Amino acid sequence: MTTLLGRFARHFACLVGFVIIAACSSPTPSGAAPYAAIVQDARTGEVLYSENANTRLHPASLTKMMTLYIAFEEIERGKLSLDTMVTVSKNAASQPPSRLGLKAGQKIAMRYLIRAAAIKSANDAAAAIGDHIGGNEAAFAARMTRTGKALGMRNSTFKNANGLTAAGHLSSAQDMNLLGRRLFYDFPQYYNIFSRRTTDAGLAQVRNTNTRFLDAYKGADGIKTGYTVAAGFNLTGSAERGGVRIIATVFGGKSTAARNAKMAELLDLGFRKAPANAPTNAPPAPQYQGDVEEPLLSQADDVPEGPGGAGKTIRLTMTVAKSPRPMARPNAADVAATGVAVAAIEDSIAAALAEAVGEPAPTGALDAQAQALAVAEPAAPDTTPALAELAVLAPPVRPAELAQAEDAQTPDAIAAPVDIALAQTVTEQVPEAGTLDAQALALADISDDLTISDPVALVGIAEPIVKPVTRKAPIFDRVAENQLPSEEADPVVIRLSTSNARHWGVHLGKFNSRGEAERVLLKTQLTESATLNEGLRKVVQKGGAYQANFMGLTREQADMACRRLQARAVQCFTMGP
Repeated sequence: MTTLLGRFARHFACLVGFVIIAACSSPTPSGAAPYAAIVQDARTGEVLYSENANTRLHPASLTKMMTLYIAFEEIERGKLSLDTMVTVSKNAASQPPSRLGLKAGQKIAMRYLIRAAAIKSANDAAAAIGDHIGGNEAAFAARMTRTGKALGMRNSTFKNANGLTAAGHLSSAQDMNLLGRRLFYDFPQYYNIFSRRTTDAGLAQVRNTNTRFLDAYKGADGIKTGYTVAAGFNLTGSAERGGVRIIATVFGGKSTAARNAKMAELLDLGFRKAPANAPTNAPPAPQYQGDVEEPLLSQADDVPEGPGGAGKTIRLTMTVAKSPRPMARPNAADVAATGVAVAAIEDSIAAALAEAVGEPAPTGALDAQAQALAVAEPAAPDTTPALAELAVLAPPVRPAELAQAEDAQTPDAIAAPVDIALAQTVTEQVPEAGTLDAQALALADISDDLTISDPVALVGIAEPIVKPVTRKAPIFDRVAENQLPSEEADPVVIRLSTSNARHWGVHLGKFNSRGEAERVLLKTQLTESATLNEGLRKVVQKGGAYQANFMGLTREQADMACRRLQARAVQCFTMGP
């Protein structure tokens, strides 16, 4: 009997032990990454569904959306361009996979780094962008956090540009969904990059990590995937159907397939709940604080534009950051000195006015002669003996032949009358032939407006009015007549100007022939005449293909046209200056 009881006890103990071992060895939910999700109507920002949306979790490579947002900001400010050459830092070159394969000291264009970070989710490319803009990883991470706060991301702090797991590097599903919506509305000209399946990243042709979802879900056009052991499989996705756009984010997926299936479920829920007609309320401009934005604005005008760089467009926030103390009132001594200076100026003005309206100068003085010249009243010729005193100083009489020749060539030699005030009483007498008095009378007969004044007045005005010229006889210089300017012909406009901020365009793709590209442009303009009617159709041959573009648009026209075309399933993107 004892034996049977002992055997039973041993068997029971073994059974309990197996149960405990099996329970401990089986997987438990505690080892899985936390789950969170949110769904929003992208047009209005309305939250249609959320679960743990504000829980601070590891965002993984969804972080790269913030890195790209800041890069687009720098391009918009004119501090960078897509062709800016970036020197790869040691920090960027040492990042773990996924990688583009950058080497320390290597130079690569910014456009390739953006493509690699957005499509391949390359950690080294994202780190290179951050180190180039911020100077180092810590400085750029601090700017990422400040930018997130300005956008309204209340649960996000960043420690690096690529999203690798780090202490304190946390975000939430709601913050990442907000950031995805910001990318769509703040930088629509770059948003199309998130829907590309493959692209040239400079060093290699890279494939989109989100290709399966983009191909499987109708209307999907982005945005970003992410994965680390701590975060699980994350995704911020966006899709548009019938003019309705839904943006959703999922954290903590168990696999790529499970994550994509959950994203499809969330987007379907969004399309069911979102109204067909809803107003589009774009998010407001980022609310940067003064200590964050001021250094960026102060540097914007000092940095020259690179080749093909965008124009400097800077967003300003009118929030009062500080209230400077007003300037102090001037002291009594400064006020008294200013009063003395003003009084002296007033006295000078009064003296000038008194002199201008005062009594005339005594007769015979130089001031009286100057006033007489200014009045310029006609007077009879002076034949007094005082003129004889000038005969000694006068040059020889001009030969008759030379005078006749010059008179024949220029009958209007005396082009303007010379009025000289009479200073003495005229006496009726006929001077002897050949004297200076005879010459003066002859000149007076030629022109009724020519009179002779006293010798002092004549000598005083001769030099400044008539420029001396070397010649054999004293003659009067001819006064050149002013030539009236010919009427200018009205300008003729021969082509449409692209000024007044009409530097934007819409790119419709590349085609194998010029004719095909022109047909697409014409067809598109006919179907979308409301926004493209003012655009210029332009086909550009590049790299063996023909690019179809609409140019000469404003930024608003280009953005509106591209959105309307995308609503018709026409692939396009806007091009800026």
